[in-house]
Amino acid sequence: MDAPIPPSLPTLLEICTNLLQKSLKSNGRFTAQLVHCRVIKSGLVFSVYLMNNLMNVYSKTGYAQHARKLFDEMPLRTAFSWNTVLSAYAKRGDMDLTCEFFDQLPERDSVSWTTMIVGYKKTGQYQKAIRIMGEMMREGVEPTQFTLTNVLASVAATRCLETGKKVHSSIVKLGLRSNVSVSNSLLNMYAKCGDPMMAKAVFDRMVVRDISTWNAMIALHMQVGQIDLAMARFEQMAERDIVTWNSIISGYNQCGYDRRALDMFSKMLRDALLSPDRFTLASVLSACANLEKHCIGKQIHSHIITTGFDISGIVLNALISMYSRCGGIETARRLIEQKGTSDLKIEGFTALLDGYIKLGDMNQAKIIFDSLKDRDVVAWTAMIVGYEQHGLYGEAINLFRSMVGEGQRPNSYTLAAMLSVSSSLASSGHGKQIHASAVKSGEFHSVSVSNALITMYAKAGSIRSARQAFDLIRCERDTVSWTSMIIALGQHGHAEEALELFETMLMEGLRPDHITYVGVFSACTHAGLVNKGRQYFDMMKDVDKIEPTLSHFACVVDMFGRAGLLQEAHEFIKKMPIEPDVVTWGSLLSACRVHKNVDLGKVAAERLLLIEPENSGAYSALANLYSACGKWEESAKTRKSMKVGRVKKEQGFSWIEVKHKVHVFGVEDGTHPQKKDIYFTMKKIWDEIKKMGYIPDTASVLHDLEEEVKEQILRHHSEKLAIAFGLINTPDKTTLRIMKNLRVCNDCHTAIKFISKLVGREIIVRDTTRFHHFKDGFCSCRDYW
Repeated sequence: MDAPIPPSLPTLLEICTNLLQKSLKSNGRFTAQLVHCRVIKSGLVFSVYLMNNLMNVYSKTGYAQHARKLFDEMPLRTAFSWNTVLSAYAKRGDMDLTCEFFDQLPERDSVSWTTMIVGYKKTGQYQKAIRIMGEMMREGVEPTQFTLTNVLASVAATRCLETGKKVHSSIVKLGLRSNVSVSNSLLNMYAKCGDPMMAKAVFDRMVVRDISTWNAMIALHMQVGQIDLAMARFEQMAERDIVTWNSIISGYNQCGYDRRALDMFSKMLRDALLSPDRFTLASVLSACANLEKHCIGKQIHSHIITTGFDISGIVLNALISMYSRCGGIETARRLIEQKGTSDLKIEGFTALLDGYIKLGDMNQAKIIFDSLKDRDVVAWTAMIVGYEQHGLYGEAINLFRSMVGEGQRPNSYTLAAMLSVSSSLASSGHGKQIHASAVKSGEFHSVSVSNALITMYAKAGSIRSARQAFDLIRCERDTVSWTSMIIALGQHGHAEEALELFETMLMEGLRPDHITYVGVFSACTHAGLVNKGRQYFDMMKDVDKIEPTLSHFACVVDMFGRAGLLQEAHEFIKKMPIEPDVVTWGSLLSACRVHKNVDLGKVAAERLLLIEPENSGAYSALANLYSACGKWEESAKTRKSMKVGRVKKEQGFSWIEVKHKVHVFGVEDGTHPQKKDIYFTMKKIWDEIKKMGYIPDTASVLHDLEEEVKEQILRHHSEKLAIAFGLINTPDKTTLRIMKNLRVCNDCHTAIKFISKLVGREIIVRDTTRFHHFKDGFCSCRDYW
């Protein structure tokens, strides 16, 4: 058998080159190494063409060091050789080394400059990519369409419209605006920079348009809310790809037209010979979540499984969000158990957390939170908000401390949530610490933080600090800012100031919302401004076109009731277009107790108990009404009904925070370690204020007892004990802040006025409806509460 004839050098050169070029589509590096060995053995290292091809394969398969070593060994190099190594470094993302090699180039052509631009763009250094093009043109090198598309992508990423217009001018001068790729990039740049008019102008001038052109315009129309125009473009298209359908479906979803998004998805499956990709599925699952369409979401999940689609990334997160928001939290949990948390993103976690919050299962939410590897500020904030919404304030505070301890910087939403925690605890100490954090981090000027500061200081009893926070809002105050301040002023007895602020808000062109009007009616209620309240109620309906809610109706009933207009309040309830709720009947019942109208009080109590049979407040209020009118037998029967029905009466408590510790007191409280000192101090105060003219209001004790016993009960009311404790344990002139879970009684209100004058201190009492600022013998409520 004859030995095979070895190929001639030209033939071998051709074979090696073909192998290298084909290898780029498959196992490039392995083939390159085999060819490299043959080249060395055959002495073909002097072929610049072959060596450039070999170096190109190393470069494109990520072996920059191999490419550089080959480059260094080449006896002869061309511009292609230099650019190949430059590209290898740029692909690796090492722009410092790329820049260093770029400076060594003996000659820089358009490929060299474009490689630098692409490298900077891929590593997110968009400004440098844009600057490189400027240097390129100053060097007299003309950019290609590939150069311009990458520069325009960098401009779009920076949202720098003025720079984009300059690049557009260069494109016109170069005569490249008729190039489809360049025009598409221009269109995308103007869309991202927020100039839809110029984007449309580019589109209208295009003689040749491809699918990308139409897709960009559809996405732009959806982005600016031109839904019908986007659909018109869609209908005009002769050919559509998956991006087209995604632009329409995701556009509908993002603009809140979720039903249309699902309809388009159905149309795509029915009419188009296309399979949905991960973006399609994420959008339609989001639409299902928004609409709470659990059944459709399950069908889409079934389609995903049937077609063998990979459940990971945005699809997994969309499924978790959908199930969490549609009541399928257990299915969402099983998905996480199957797939793990490595792919779980913040959106999915937040939805899952929300689902667990609705179920009241914060422990499971914490387990998921702890399993997240990369917890960013959004994840921490979501967990803190979850604790706050569920009333787990201690856990929220501890988690916030852990967050800061781990070096995570809280954002405005985190700080606003923590200020809400402080508001709920009425803790000015915690609130001031969060305020300091907001100042240090620069988030102090955020509107959401400023709004939360107003509420926090107001609920902690410091209306002055709340007003300062309102006045210091630098950027445009929103409706929430004005509403928060109006409500705060009303709650603290500054009704006239609250209404003045409301009028200022109107003059500045801001329209109130339904919550603003709740604050306005509340201010009118506590100041006895009935006629003003009537006018504002008509304004809300006729001028601002706000349909009254149960909250508004309850406020108006309360306003009439406190002013003694009980029949008008009852008539108002009868004319309500919606069924009165517990709060509405409760407001009337409370007014009947104050004004001793037994007959109407019975009606209000009966209606209230029909809605909520176990409402202890209704029984107590009716019993107290009978007692106030001397009907002791009826009062006893009512209290007996409570016992028979096993309705538990809410016990009255008052509490005060001293040195970051909260001290809680009940009526006749004998459990506090300082009880002897507290009772002794209260007895001493009692004797002193009686000398000043105070007369105990024994009618406030709604039980048939001896006067002496009634007076002792009054002396040991929880708020009086809390005040005595505060006087013992705080320096002179310190403001005392007392919180109470029930409405302050007539006797305590009168007594605290005398105490404030006796001790020369301001005493702030927060009850269930408002703040009472007692100072020098007067109260901010002007004895109208």
